[in-house]
Amino acid sequence: MNLIKMVVIGFGGMGSYHARDLIAAEAGAEVFGVYDIDPVKNKQAASEGFFVFDTLEAVLNHPEVEAVLIATPNDSHQELSLAALNAGKHVMCEKPAMMSSLELEEVLSVASEKELTFMVHQNRRWDDDFLIIRNLYQTREIGELFQIESRVHGANGIPGDWRHLKEHGGGMVLDWGVHLLDQMLFMIDCPLQSVMADLSYRLGDPVDDGFIAYLVFENGVRAIVEVGTSNFVKLPRWYVKGFEGTAVIKDWDLSGEIVKQTGHVAHNDLVPIQAGQGLTKTMAPPSEEATTCLPLPEAVADFDYIYANFAKCIREEAEPIVKSEEVMAILRLIEAIFESAKTQQTIHF
Repeated sequence: MNLIKMVVIGFGGMGSYHARDLIAAEAGAEVFGVYDIDPVKNKQAASEGFFVFDTLEAVLNHPEVEAVLIATPNDSHQELSLAALNAGKHVMCEKPAMMSSLELEEVLSVASEKELTFMVHQNRRWDDDFLIIRNLYQTREIGELFQIESRVHGANGIPGDWRHLKEHGGGMVLDWGVHLLDQMLFMIDCPLQSVMADLSYRLGDPVDDGFIAYLVFENGVRAIVEVGTSNFVKLPRWYVKGFEGTAVIKDWDLSGEIVKQTGHVAHNDLVPIQAGQGLTKTMAPPSEEATTCLPLPEAVADFDYIYANFAKCIREEAEPIVKSEEVMAILRLIEAIFESAKTQQTIHF
């Protein structure tokens, strides 16, 4: 399969990461060049050996350029995607795809009309911690999961410059939230029933510095998705409860454990423990015979890496890993989260 010749539009933190590490021959693509509106970033790209285009028009008019990677502030994604698609280029776009579901509808319409591939870089479907939880969900090793808690906590506030600005699509819902919500909807193969959300503005920015969303799925699974940027003590990255056990992953180092039931708890044999100024049987630890500790399962992705899939979609008309309807579902969920936080009401789908 001939390598896809790609141009990286936006050579900032993510764009340069794509250029240096993600767009690779083994994934079916190669970096043909770089374009940024910032001369400093263009100079940096040139110093690293990348060919630098002078203008966006030069990128879009070049006959050898087959695809672009868009890694610019969120509010420019639609304009650049439409320009690339109308010029006959395939598009890989950083998340969030667009600022709204209406913007995405227009882009998908053009991509379909032009018979071009438009894909969003939801790279955290390949995170090891997520793949482990997905494995537990699918295999039911601790029984069917009925509560899934996914959190990302930090204490550095909102990083960067444009991420502080509403007009550029800043804030944590559109930053980390896109990833965590995508993971949840990708894993739980069931329609979403409702969402209730609250946003945090503790740091004084015009955009949210964190949020918590409560999701209910039609199959009864309940999920908590939380992002915080003023958490000096972090809660676990994942905490999940199944009908036969509990699993926790503390951080991206994959520290954690599974505790699984071995049989029914003998309630009559429970010995009360001292709990503050009282006694409790309810919160007493189970006997050693009642549970067993298991290692976390292996992290395995049963689907191609995103760039390999992108190349196959272009060359072989393969099925995309990140489907357009999934991207649309995420944007509509995000819109519901903002609406729920604004009205303090549960939004039903």
